Amino acid sequence: MKPLIKVKTANLIRLKHFWALWLVLFLFADPRVLAQDESSVTEFEELEGEPIVELEELTVTSLGTRSQARTVVDSPVPVDVIEADVFLNLGETDMDSMLSAIIPSYTVNQQPISDAATLVRPANLRGLPPDSTLILINGKRRHRAAVITFLGAGIADGSQGPDIAVIPAIALDRLEVLYDGASAQYGSDAIAGVINFALKNDTEGGTITTMWGETYEGDGDTYTVAANMGYPLTDAGFANFSLEYKEALPTSRSIQRADAQALIDAGNTAVRTPAAQVWGAPETIYDFKFFANMGLDLGNSKVYSFSNWAKRKIEGGFYFRNPHTRSGVFEGPVVDGTPTIRVADLTPDGSGTPPVVKIIDNVPDAAALAEVAAHPDYFAFNERFPGGFTPFFGGTITDASLATGIRGELGNNWLYDLSGVVGRSRADFFIRNTINPQLAGQKTNIPIQYVPGSYIETDHVFNLDVSRQYDSRIFHSPLNVALGLEYRGESFKIENGDVNSFYIDPNLAAQGFGIGSNGFAGFRPDDAGENSRSSYGAYIDLEADVVEGLLVGAAVRFEDYEDFGSTVNGKVTARKQLAENWAVRGAISSGFRAPTVGQSNVRNVTTGIVDGKLSDKATLQPTNPVSLQKGAKALEPETAINITLGTVFNIGEVDINIDYFNIKVEDRISLTGDQILTENDINTLLAAGVSDASSFTAIRFFTNAFDTTTQGIDIGASYSTDRLGGDRTVFNIAGNWTDTKVDRFDPSVIDYIRIDRLEQGIPKGRFFLTANHYMGPWRFMGRAQYYGGFLEYHADASELVINAESKVLFDAELERSFDDKLTFVVGVKNIFNTYPTDNPHARAYGSLYPESSPFGINGAFYYFKATWKFR
Repeated sequence: MKPLIKVKTANLIRLKHFWALWLVLFLFADPRVLAQDESSVTEFEELEGEPIVELEELTVTSLGTRSQARTVVDSPVPVDVIEADVFLNLGETDMDSMLSAIIPSYTVNQQPISDAATLVRPANLRGLPPDSTLILINGKRRHRAAVITFLGAGIADGSQGPDIAVIPAIALDRLEVLYDGASAQYGSDAIAGVINFALKNDTEGGTITTMWGETYEGDGDTYTVAANMGYPLTDAGFANFSLEYKEALPTSRSIQRADAQALIDAGNTAVRTPAAQVWGAPETIYDFKFFANMGLDLGNSKVYSFSNWAKRKIEGGFYFRNPHTRSGVFEGPVVDGTPTIRVADLTPDGSGTPPVVKIIDNVPDAAALAEVAAHPDYFAFNERFPGGFTPFFGGTITDASLATGIRGELGNNWLYDLSGVVGRSRADFFIRNTINPQLAGQKTNIPIQYVPGSYIETDHVFNLDVSRQYDSRIFHSPLNVALGLEYRGESFKIENGDVNSFYIDPNLAAQGFGIGSNGFAGFRPDDAGENSRSSYGAYIDLEADVVEGLLVGAAVRFEDYEDFGSTVNGKVTARKQLAENWAVRGAISSGFRAPTVGQSNVRNVTTGIVDGKLSDKATLQPTNPVSLQKGAKALEPETAINITLGTVFNIGEVDINIDYFNIKVEDRISLTGDQILTENDINTLLAAGVSDASSFTAIRFFTNAFDTTTQGIDIGASYSTDRLGGDRTVFNIAGNWTDTKVDRFDPSVIDYIRIDRLEQGIPKGRFFLTANHYMGPWRFMGRAQYYGGFLEYHADASELVINAESKVLFDAELERSFDDKLTFVVGVKNIFNTYPTDNPHARAYGSLYPESSPFGINGAFYYFKATWKFR
């Protein structure tokens, strides 16, 4: 039997800090310190820090929990409200995975070897990229992450959305999800929908929870501890604080690559074993999150503020560098039909004649290598890495924000909400166990750790919202009128890395050696800099029951951006009550998504498969000379048309909602496919002064290159009964079917692989059936999850196609509570240890399973959780 806690030696020191932190939280949250008289709880609970123009009325408090009908039945568009306890009953440990477990149309995968996407995982709502979903905290726009997803399994390639992984679940009062386009209310990004995280505002008591879990394979040990505490702020306000700490060890679902095994079979004992290349969850070295939510009632006005600070460090693996075939490092020219090792000529004028090191039957000529090693002016990287090398890439993500505002009444029944929000995300990258080939002159003393540089995103938003209701003789109900103004400022900054990460030796560059820290080249001083833009917006929103049982709303929004001009968007909604237990609803709206400042100005060099070989490819600005040579143009905003039509009804004790959606997006912003640089291209660019052109095999850039139509159906149903031998049994069904078709694309920059990924890269269908059975202090949970099949081009290679089959996973959980204060949970995700379809090309790059699996590649995960709630 495995021990309850399995401590890895390498993590012993960190685990000591982990339990020390738990003890500090326990002592800090002593209920004797926090206990307050009930009179200290004020009517200030109404203050959630949300705007007066609320999210389609999604803050109605009668919605209940996930165990009841989750949809706001009075809304003209589909909305879900998920209460806080739902998050505490999940076996997931990060917000992205939690949303995926709750929302069928929300998908996220592990991103095992995906550059910066491993640090901030891209997620998709309704089959659209992360930056097509607007994220709010307490109703206020959340800033973007600094990370741009360069490798996003096709759908998310090039996206730059907010980082919701910095939000601790314990901080939430509820989650609100609007499944409809909302650009007319909120501006850019609200094409797929809107997700609002409402924070707790308790004035007393708190919650402490801790969790440990690992996979059936015995890896991926995960440890979390979290706490939430509420305090009165004088006798007319609240101060609520939440924090969370997490560590997670990596996993591996790998086998030895075919080329690495061939080297071993040929006698190379320096190749890494058991797998030269690791596919699995990265290591979370540390992950700390803090949120604060505060408010104060001043009489006829209320001031509020919320803020966060988070920092996490994550490291994952990269592709194996074969000591015979990695271009720019090991691979030499073919001589007399025989492959060779590349040898650096270190003479000052490059006039040496290094010996030719031929490779025969996977073994380099030992005598020739010895001759190279003995000569002071020659060097081959095989001397340093005879078995090749596998870089390890990671980053430290630091995220902070501050929002403050005041709301109240102006007179004549006009309400106002004036607020300002500033947010900042910083990604500091690092890479180790690699080299910059341009430092070959240092021979075996070449550094193997580099700091490539940083991306920094800073956003600030200022809003003024006013609203009032007018009694009308025309309509059945008062007419609600809302007006608003908004100013937004966005900036994206690149800071260059350490000199070694981008150093260029003209002599070695001319000899064909790669430039920059291999795998993730450092940002050069001429790449560094800050770009920014501002925009202004104004809207009007009207809503009323025009006749009894018919709710109609309309909104119009104008926005002006300094870099590409203005846009006007509108929305019309309606809801008709056909019977006491039956209503239909629908909406039509236009929307847009502005290109981010980062997408317009980022520069990045990464490694991928180009023409079947591991090569460097650069992501360049659309205005870069290399991009312009390949047909790049300045970015324009995406435009969208959203149509939603649905119904809500109940049959006896069963509540059901069904909604159809159709989203047509034109001029979608995304990365191009790989644009191969020919020898003529490279020579032209070198002549134009682009000194590192010879380092790239291919380039990519952002473009408005295709149109898509995404349509689907969301369904939800709930049923509660006390007839099954317990206090209560609650059944919930939630499902989504989504289909995307590419209507238009530019074949010069978008290839068929990208089209296939957009149309088939994620399952078209996902369905959940959950049952919670309550029996006194016990709760038993069972869940079945269906994932449809999907298509993967493994490792971006056109010849490595995986047609993954549909799968059904089962989860189970047992909970025991004591006096509604202390709760213990034991659970298993994927109880039957179901894996995705086997990768038929596993030996090519060493992955046993498709890397883009929507339920991961780690198999079953069991966990233990303890929660203490106190007043």
